[in-house]
Amino acid sequence: MITVGQPPEQMTFQLGLRRRGISDRLVLRAMEDIPRDCFVEPNDRAHAWRDTALAIACGQTISQPFVVAYMTEQLQLNAGHRVLEVGTGSGYQAAILSKLVRDVLSIERYRTLADAARTRLEALGLHNIEVMLGDGLNPAANLGSFDRIVVTAAVEEVPVALTDRLEEGGILLAPVGPHNGVQTLVRIRKTGDGLERKDLVDVRFVPALPGIAREL
Repeated sequence: MITVGQPPEQMTFQLGLRRRGISDRLVLRAMEDIPRDCFVEPNDRAHAWRDTALAIACGQTISQPFVVAYMTEQLQLNAGHRVLEVGTGSGYQAAILSKLVRDVLSIERYRTLADAARTRLEALGLHNIEVMLGDGLNPAANLGSFDRIVVTAAVEEVPVALTDRLEEGGILLAPVGPHNGVQTLVRIRKTGDGLERKDLVDVRFVPALPGIAREL
C-alpha cells in the first residue's frame, strides 16, 4: 500500500518491501502505518526508513524492515489472535503485530528496553500491547496459551516451554542456530499429531538469553 503524499523515503521503503516479495496487503498497511523513526535511536532517525538493522540500547538491534515484514507475513495472522513476542527490543515488531491481531504480550529481559518500548507504544495509542519484564524463553504459567509466538532473538533450540504454550493449530516462528553465526528462520505449527517444522530463510539475530538481566 503506497499513499499519495508520502515522503520519498517512505515510498521507497514500501516499494522495497513489495519488490522483495511481501504481498500481504494488511502487512504492508501495518508497515506503512507504524512510523519506524519513532523506534530507532535519535542519531539514527535519518536512516530509519532504510532496509537495514540498527543498534538500540542494551547491545540489541531493531531488525531490518524486510525481516520484520517477512516474519509477520509468515505468522499467518488474523484479527482474533493472541500473540506472544519473546524479546520486545524497541517495540517495533510488537507495534506491527498490534495492527493485525487482538492482543500482543511482549516479554523483554532488559528493564531499560521494556520501559522505553512501553512509553513509545502508549504514545502511539497502541493499547492492545502489554510489555512485561521477564524471561520470555520460560513464560510464567499464568500467562496462558497463544495462537502465535514469535521469537525475535536467536535460539540454539526452540524451547519446549514455548511450544507447550501454543494452541492447537498455532504457529511459532524463531531464528534457530548458533548465537555467533547464521541462523535459520523456522516455522513450527502445532497440530493434533504433534509439531510440524519448516525451515524458511537464513537470518542473523542477536542471541536470546534466559532470565531477567541484572542490569539495564
